[in-house]
Amino acid sequence: MPSIEISLTALLIWAILGYLFGSIPFGILISRMMGLGNLRDIGSGNIGATNVLRTGSKPAALATLILDGAKGAVAALIARAMAGEDAAQAAGLMALIGHCYPIWLKFQGGKGVATFLGLLLALSFPVGAASCATWLVVAALKRISSLAALAAAGTSTFWMTLLGYPQGFVLGVILTVLIFWRHKANITRLRAGTEPKIGK
Repeated sequence: MPSIEISLTALLIWAILGYLFGSIPFGILISRMMGLGNLRDIGSGNIGATNVLRTGSKPAALATLILDGAKGAVAALIARAMAGEDAAQAAGLMALIGHCYPIWLKFQGGKGVATFLGLLLALSFPVGAASCATWLVVAALKRISSLAALAAAGTSTFWMTLLGYPQGFVLGVILTVLIFWRHKANITRLRAGTEPKIGK
């Protein structure tokens, strides 16, 4: 796609729009609409699909996964269509930050994995598909969601280099650092061997 010149003001507007869209807490909204209780009082208290699954409702968890993934993807795709690649990356990054630190929930949001993967799929489908495959393989082998997320994030910049999206490398590094930061408690449990497995 040809590059589009964009002003700093326009870039800031797309970043703000991306943040607001990303901060929609779909996990909490879906749990309430389906009568599953307050997600903050269930499992880890996280607002993402993994914790929604702990309510026992697979449809709710699937809906949360899809909608959280769509937050990053839609923000990036709309920004790219209207303002170019820089706007897409800014909107996508801020959608992830919005999910992790939503203003509506006192900046206490989710881990950002679904939004991260959705964003990658939108920015570069081959990179996103490879990252999703990485998550699936590690999750199938180890049955630990956080480990799969760390593996997907940790290899994302490798996939960008290998699969032809070098312009996303800097963004990829930032996204990876953010995902690892959001999983710092999980990393501690992984080292201690106490991280729960998927479905528990």
